[in-house]
Amino acid sequence: MVRVLVGGLIGLAIAMGVARFAFTPILPAMQEATGLRADGAGLLASLNYLGYFVGALGAGLVPHGATRTAVYRLSLLVSVATTAAMGLELGDAGQAMPVWLVLRFLSGASSAGIFILGIAMVLDTLTRRGGERFAGWLYTGVGLGIASSGLFVALFGERLGWAGDWLALGAICAVLGLMPGLWVRDPPQPPQSVMAGAAGDAGPARRGGLSAPLLLLTLAYFLEGGGYIVSATFLVSILKTDPGTAAVGEAAWMVAGLGAMGAGVFWAAVARRSNSWCSLILAHLTQAVAILLPMTGSPTVAVISALLFGGTFVGIVSQAFALGRQLSAGASARVVGALTAAYGLGQIIGPLPAGLVVTRTGSFNAVLLGAAAVVVLGALLLALGMAIAGRQSSAGSAFASPKAS
Repeated sequence: MVRVLVGGLIGLAIAMGVARFAFTPILPAMQEATGLRADGAGLLASLNYLGYFVGALGAGLVPHGATRTAVYRLSLLVSVATTAAMGLELGDAGQAMPVWLVLRFLSGASSAGIFILGIAMVLDTLTRRGGERFAGWLYTGVGLGIASSGLFVALFGERLGWAGDWLALGAICAVLGLMPGLWVRDPPQPPQSVMAGAAGDAGPARRGGLSAPLLLLTLAYFLEGGGYIVSATFLVSILKTDPGTAAVGEAAWMVAGLGAMGAGVFWAAVARRSNSWCSLILAHLTQAVAILLPMTGSPTVAVISALLFGGTFVGIVSQAFALGRQLSAGASARVVGALTAAYGLGQIIGPLPAGLVVTRTGSFNAVLLGAAAVVVLGALLLALGMAIAGRQSSAGSAFASPKAS
C-alpha cells in the first residue's frame, strides 16, 4: 500500500507539478528570449488545458484492469517526452509556436491520464486495504512537484536558460517516472457487493442519476477551473511586472508549492470538523482573497498570497473529489473524470481572454478581479448545493451532506 501511495504521489508531481505547472516559473524567461507575448502565453496555456479536457473525457472511458494500467504508463511516457521536447530551440516564438501548441496539448492530455487514472487506482487500492485515511497525502505530490520545479528554475534557470530548464526537468522526470510506472496498477475488482460496501452507503437512490448537489458541485468546480488558472498561469509574470514584487517572483511560486503540499491533509481536517461542503466554501473564499492580494504591490503580501493560493487550489481538488465520490457511491474513475473534464473546460476558457486583456491593457488587475469574482460565484453555488443536500437529508434522502472520511 505504501509503494502504491508513494508511486501515485510521484506521478502527480510529474504530471501536475512539472509537466503542467513548470510553465509558470519558466514563462518569463521564455518571453524574454523568444518574444512570446502574454496573448501567446495564454494560447499555450489554453491548448494545454484543452488537452487536459480531452484527456479527462478519454480517461473516464478507460476500462478497469490491465488496460487502465497500460494507459497510465503510456501517459507517463508522453508526459515526460513532451516536457523535455519543450526545450528544443526552434527559433523565436513565431517559428516555434506551432510545435509548442502541439506539445502543450499532448502534455495536457497525458497529465489528465496520469491524474485521473492514477488517483482512481490509488484510491481504489487504499479503500480495499483499509487505508482511506491516507488519501489526503496523495495530493501532496502536486505541491511537491510545483515547489521542486520552482526551486530548480530559481537555482539553475539563469545557468541553463529556459530551454535547458525544460530538458533537465524532462530528464529528472524520466528517472522518477519509473516508480509510479512500476508501483501503480489497477487492483483486482472485487464482487459488486464488496465494492458497494467499500464505497459506503451506496443505496439505489445514490446509484441513480446526477443529483442536484452533484450538479452544483460540478458547476462550482468548472468555475474554479476558470478562476484559479489565471494565477496558476501568470503568477510569476504578475509579480515580475511590478517593481515592488519582482524580486519574489520565483520564490512565490515555490511557496505556492509548499502550501499545496499540505493542502490535502489540512482541508480534509477542516472537513472532518464540519463537512466537505463547508471545507470547499471556505477554501474558495480564501482563494479569492489570495488571487487579489498581488494587487497590493507588497512583496510580503505577495508571498502570503502564494501560500494561500497553493494551499487552496489543491485543497479544492482533493475535497471536490472526496465529496463527488461520496455523492455518487464512490465511483472513483467516472466521477473524477467528469469533475476533471468540467475543471479542464474552465481552464481552457480562462487563460486566453486573460492574456488578451493583459496584452491590450498592460495590466493584470482586471483579470485578477474577474478571476476572484468567478471563484466567489463557485462558493455561492456550493452553498446552494449544501442547502439542497441538507433539505434532502432532513427528508430522509440518501443524498446527505457527507462528512469527509
